[in-house]
Amino acid sequence: MTGPVVQSRHGVTVIGGGLVTPEDLALALRVAPTLVAADGGADRAFALGMPPDWVIGDLDSISDSARGRMRPDRVLHISEQDSTDFSKCLTRIDAPFVVAVGFAGLRLDHTLAALTTLIRAEHPRVILLASDDIAFPVPRRLTLPLMPGTRVSLYPMGPARGTSSGLEWPIDGIEFSPAGRVGTSNRANGLVSLQIEGPMLILLPRDCLSTALNALGLGAA
Repeated sequence: MTGPVVQSRHGVTVIGGGLVTPEDLALALRVAPTLVAADGGADRAFALGMPPDWVIGDLDSISDSARGRMRPDRVLHISEQDSTDFSKCLTRIDAPFVVAVGFAGLRLDHTLAALTTLIRAEHPRVILLASDDIAFPVPRRLTLPLMPGTRVSLYPMGPARGTSSGLEWPIDGIEFSPAGRVGTSNRANGLVSLQIEGPMLILLPRDCLSTALNALGLGAA
């Protein structure tokens, strides 16, 4: 089965096997109430007292105990090894957006793979929730009403360029690349407008989740 199996008119939370606090999961589920576990993320969900609605992945990490607690028709085994469990989840979800938890922290290789998945995802739109930050791909145009002094980090995932207004250090004329110039630790002067060409992630403090969802046209947290 290659098409979507999880369908929602609202957001969907995808939980991985990385670091997740009860506060992380509660925040994600408040705005994205359907819970999908990426393989071993099911164990993390059960440990936090939130049984997942679905488990999707190659199922090499989920425990027998967690799998036994799931309805068999809500466990989707995808055996191919050319994509991560996170990617497998995203390609089986039909929803306006996904909030991803448990994909940052603990293992750096998993975090890097998750960030790569973020930039490749076309639908649904994905916001990664970490311990201190949110991260998501910058669309071609984005306007964020931020409080002055808010940290705004831009990280290129390939060659990228753009223009800005409302940043303490404008990005106009800068050629960004992962091995060259990056845009971390910038600051907002207030309303920030960006026009971006190329693959770029934006990282904001996690209390900007509501602002980000509104700016992306996805509703408030």
